[in-house]
This record gives sequence, structure tokens and C-alpha cells, in this order.
Amino acid sequence: MNTTTQQSIWQRLMARMQSGAGGESRSRIVFRAIFPPLLGIIVFLGIWHIGASHVQTSLGTLPGPVAVMKQAGNLYQEYRDEQVREAEFHERQKVREAEFLAQNPGEKFDGIKYTSQPTYLNQIFTSLYTVFVGFMLGTIIAVPLGILCGLNRTIQAALNPLIQIFRPVSPLAWLPIVTLVVSALYVSADPMFAKSFLISAITVTLCSMWPTLVNTALGVASIDKDLINVAKVLRLSTRTKVMKIVIPSSLKLIFTGMRLSLGVAWMVLIAAEMLAQNPGLGKFVWDEFQNGSSQSLERIMVAVFTIGFVGFLLDRTMHTLQQMASFGQRTE
Repeated sequence: MNTTTQQSIWQRLMARMQSGAGGESRSRIVFRAIFPPLLGIIVFLGIWHIGASHVQTSLGTLPGPVAVMKQAGNLYQEYRDEQVREAEFHERQKVREAEFLAQNPGEKFDGIKYTSQPTYLNQIFTSLYTVFVGFMLGTIIAVPLGILCGLNRTIQAALNPLIQIFRPVSPLAWLPIVTLVVSALYVSADPMFAKSFLISAITVTLCSMWPTLVNTALGVASIDKDLINVAKVLRLSTRTKVMKIVIPSSLKLIFTGMRLSLGVAWMVLIAAEMLAQNPGLGKFVWDEFQNGSSQSLERIMVAVFTIGFVGFLLDRTMHTLQQMASFGQRTE
């Protein structure tokens, strides 16, 4: 291979590396992916900064981006300070335990349990735990029902009216019913879960399960009939047919429904926590609103952006799982 041919191959490789789909340069693709969103954020922050000072509320002037960022730092510092206080408490507890055991060998030391108000970060994790429980419970109910509806038209016809009736019901309507039912049935001297937690989680389940149910039924009903015929020819049991053919073939739409359900679950949770007074971001917003201090509005706005950012991360997580379940197929 002569020098001219080698140079030609090298030039073609370099040109291919610098080009994207349709001959568009990679730098242009990166620019289009980064600059418009960045510009939108900058414009939004500018409008917010200029307009905030002109809005007067009962809690004071609407805080701008700088004040909200500063308050976010304060909330994080409160979390760190609480960690320090808890660590110091446990250190003192260890000293007391050592002194007690030295004076009373063989005795059991009954220490004092550390108690404190949950910090902002604690309430974020509480909300994530609650939405996870409610979402998973809804998925466990919705996927089997969706498979039954997709495989059997009679079952689908029987359940469809109920689905259409209950699907649009607001969490504000479900919450009083769930509260009364949980209060009546969940009676224990030493409960495993707080009633407010169960009320929030069950409300999330009742409101978020429908997209998963509908998409699962649609995915199962749209399976290639040849695959179903193969299962009949091979005389596969119902369980084997569902596990080997039905679920793998409809997995993409199942995950689409789960992704939609998780978004609904996160929105519903905030309202449920407000009314059920279950610790979490919803209760944090409500408590700050009721508090009415000079910093309340800033802290509420921090919570608003936190709710949006966490919702975005949850959606991206489900999108990634959806792509993995779709075996590399492009999903929106």
C-alpha cells in the first residue's frame, strides 16, 4: 500500500469521526444538544430574577434564584448539623453505657433513643420510599390484571368499565376513603407501619396503577398470533406461555406503562403527604406554608425544584430500564 493510499484512508477515517448522522458534524450535534437547553435555563433564571422583586405575597417578596439557592444551602447545612448532633449523642450514650456496665456487670443497659425532627434531606428519602412502595404495589396488581385482560377478551370486557371509572379519580377523592378504611382495619398496639404512611402509599397505588394496567393489556393483546399458535402446538402450560412468550413479547409496553405510572405516583404522593400528614416533601411544603415565617416561601420554592428534579431523575431511570427491556430499540 503506497503513501498516497494510506493518506487517503486516514483522511476518510478522520472525516467519518468528525461527522455524525447525515453528514452533520459532531460539534454541531453537541452544540444543538447543549446550547438550546442552556439558553432556556438562562432566560428562565433572568426572567425569574427580574420579575421576583415585583411580586409581593402574604409571606413577603417572591424570592429570586439567588435567595432560593442560598436557602437550599441552609437546608443542607441543617442536615449536616443534625448529623453532628446525632453522632455526639451516640458518643455520650456509649460513655453512659460503659459507666453503667462498669458499675453493674451483667446488667442490660436501656439507653435513650435519639429523637429529632426530620431534616429536609430525610423527608426527601421518606418520599422516595413511600412512592416506591406505592408504585411497586400498584405494579404487582396491574401487571397480572393487564396480562389477564390481554389474553382473555371476556375478562377485558368485564374490567374495562371499572378501569374507565376509577382511572380519572383524583387522589383528593381517594384520600378520605383510604383514611377511613385504614383507620378501621389497621389496628395494632405495636404497628409495623405508621397509618399516615399506609394512607399515602395506598393512595399512590390507587391513582398510579392504571397506565401500567392499560399498557400491559395492550402489549399482551398485540403479541404476534404466530407466537400464540406456537405455544398451542407445543402444548405449553399457561404459566410457561406467560413467562416464556407473553411477558417477553410485551415487555416494552409494560415498561412504558410503568414509566407513566411512576410519574403519576410521584405527583400524587405530594398531595397525599400534605393531607395525610405523612413525613415527606408534601408535608414539608404544607408545614412551611402554615408556618408563614420570612424564610417559608424560599423553602417552599426549594421543595418545588426538588420535586421537579427528583421526578426528572425517576423518569430518566425508568427510561433507561425501558431501553434495556426493549433490547436497544429507540424509545421516547
